Amino acid sequence: MRLTQQTNYSVRILLYCAANPDRPSRVADIASSFDMSETHLFKILKVLVDGHFIRTIRGRNGGIMLAKPAEDIRIGAVVRAAEENFILADCFDEAGHNCPLTLSCEYNRILREALAAFFSVLDRYTIADVAKDRPDLRFLLGIEDAASAAPAGTA
Repeated sequence: MRLTQQTNYSVRILLYCAANPDRPSRVADIASSFDMSETHLFKILKVLVDGHFIRTIRGRNGGIMLAKPAEDIRIGAVVRAAEENFILADCFDEAGHNCPLTLSCEYNRILREALAAFFSVLDRYTIADVAKDRPDLRFLLGIEDAASAAPAGTA
C-alpha cells in the first residue's frame, strides 16, 4: 500500500502549523518550506479545512492555523480524509469487481484485517506526537533562524 502525495503533504502542513502555534502560518511560507506550488497546497488545504483539521484566517495578517490542538488530530483521521480510497485489491471495489469468491474469500478477509491493523497504528498517534521532542523543527521548516532555534546558552 502506498499513500498519495496529498496525504504526505497533509501531514506536513499540519506539522508546520503545529510548529507555529502562536500565529497564522502563511501559505507562501509553507509552500516554500516543502518546495511545492501554492496552487497544489491550496488543493490540499481544502481537504484539511473540510476535515476540520485547520482553519483559515482572512486578512492582511491571515493564514492558516490548526482548528484544534495538535494532540487531538489523529494521524489515522488525516489519512482517511486525504486518501480517496483504500482499495487494496480489485475485490475491495464493490462496483468494479468480477470475482465470484468476493463474499467468501479468505484473501479478502486477510486484506481487510491488515487495513484495520494499519489504521489501528495510525490512530494511536497524533500530530503532536510527530512534532514533539524536535527542538530544531521550527528551524528546519524555516519558521525561525538558527540563532533563535538554539537552546539557551548554546548560541
